[in-house]
Amino acid sequence: MADGDKLAIEGGKPAKDTPNPPMFPGGLEVGELEKKYVMEVLESKNLFRYYGVGAATGGHSSKTDALEREFAGKMGAGHAIAVNSCTSALISSLVACGVGPGDEVIIPSYTFFASCSAVLIAKAIPVLVEVDDSLTMDPEDLSDKITERTKAVVPVHMRGAPCRMDEIVRICRENDLKIIEDVAQAMGGSFGGKPLGTFGDCGCFSLQYHKILTSGEGGIILTDDDVIYDRARCYHDSAACWRPTRFESPRYQGEVFPGENYRMGELPAAVALAQLSRLDDILGKMRERKSMIREGISDLPGLEFRRLNDEEGDTGICLIFYLPKDEDVRPFVKALQAEGVGAGGLFDKGIPDWHIYAHWPHLMRKMTATEEGCPFTCPYYRGPKPSYSEDMCPKSLDYLGRSVHINIPPQMPLSDCDLIIRGLEKVTRALIA
Repeated sequence: MADGDKLAIEGGKPAKDTPNPPMFPGGLEVGELEKKYVMEVLESKNLFRYYGVGAATGGHSSKTDALEREFAGKMGAGHAIAVNSCTSALISSLVACGVGPGDEVIIPSYTFFASCSAVLIAKAIPVLVEVDDSLTMDPEDLSDKITERTKAVVPVHMRGAPCRMDEIVRICRENDLKIIEDVAQAMGGSFGGKPLGTFGDCGCFSLQYHKILTSGEGGIILTDDDVIYDRARCYHDSAACWRPTRFESPRYQGEVFPGENYRMGELPAAVALAQLSRLDDILGKMRERKSMIREGISDLPGLEFRRLNDEEGDTGICLIFYLPKDEDVRPFVKALQAEGVGAGGLFDKGIPDWHIYAHWPHLMRKMTATEEGCPFTCPYYRGPKPSYSEDMCPKSLDYLGRSVHINIPPQMPLSDCDLIIRGLEKVTRALIA
């Protein structure tokens, strides 16, 4: 073995000695435009979207209004609602779509727990389905899990890649089911040229700091349905300041009902509005870097790339591949890290991770805030008593257990791609080939 091929973990020289930028794609791009928009809000003293010191004279200009207009236009949707988190977006969307007591909502086994929590907060029962080798919802298992109680489906475009939306939409339309897309990790992605978040009845986006664009915390709802738009605005703003005449009677049945306060303020909206102008550039950089690395290791034996349902629609936030066996992952990742490559596994039974259903004890044991146990004990639920177990989605655990994950920050120098390729070559040929 040549000196350059000796693994760093065995005393060889690391393939990469440059730092790995943290995975805050939009957060690390905060700059002059964000400062400008924030200062415009502060200088105006208008910190609240509906009214401010200039409202009486017509001088009030809302960054939140502007964000909603520009985001809807960017994504090609009829309406956008800015909220304080993607969780709030999911809850508001479920309620707006009529989900409630007695209903089942299908979610994938691989998603952040917020997707599940939102269903429970809407007083419905979550039903888990497998993910396939794309690590997104398996349409075949989705079809098998539909019952007469199913009201909605929440496809999650996990780790920046689109679900098989053609199949999911077909199945849902055939069964008269609502679709609430969770696009928290895939803003700017697409399927068949159509933006993610515009396939279903609602699309829900995250602006939390880890996401592609950020306002620190925040979220956005997209919809083309006028009634769902009214109902989502009602639920996210129980004060109903958005109504044409705030205290008038409902214009139609189901327009007005008690809700929450999930509004977005003017300061995070200012940051998000500036960030929106950076989306195409951030996506372009991540896609370029991912393509370089994937092409550079395409001939390595023993690596099976995560299947992409639409390669052009992938956001490029990460590279994921499968090893032959789950026991290969820990030593492989440890060796990659020694080479200076920021890699990790996706599932380890001994390491809790709220992105994987088997690590949701609050669902597995049906924990609730009060002893009554709602919604699991809801008298409106006419199905068999729901049950969950850590091994209920074995196919998902197999794919996740064999996965190796590498983040692709847009700030990573292009020259680092060659170093990552070299590290992957060394480790793969030593441990897998």
